[in-house]
Amino acid sequence: MVGILVHGNNHFIVRGPLPSPTRVQQLVQHWSIINIAVSTPTALEKWTISTKEFRENLEWAVLCDGDGAAQQAVTQLLEELEARGITIHRATEYWLGEE
Repeated sequence: MVGILVHGNNHFIVRGPLPSPTRVQQLVQHWSIINIAVSTPTALEKWTISTKEFRENLEWAVLCDGDGAAQQAVTQLLEELEARGITIHRATEYWLGEE
């Protein structure tokens, strides 16, 4: 599975299942701060940042509050996903799969 995790004006293309709101917060925190020689926590090993994906392969999307607004290209991509019937989740909501 591939999805997009949008955190304010930053975003990550992610390989892995749709994360729960708790995991979203942990992923954003883990990936937003550069830590040299720090390994990924076991609870987050299901997800990796992907640098090359086709937009057609995105299966999920999560918005998480952060600094600034999403970039125009990201907003357009989210609109395309929604038009394809993909739910745009907000990290503050609860959905099945909460960990």
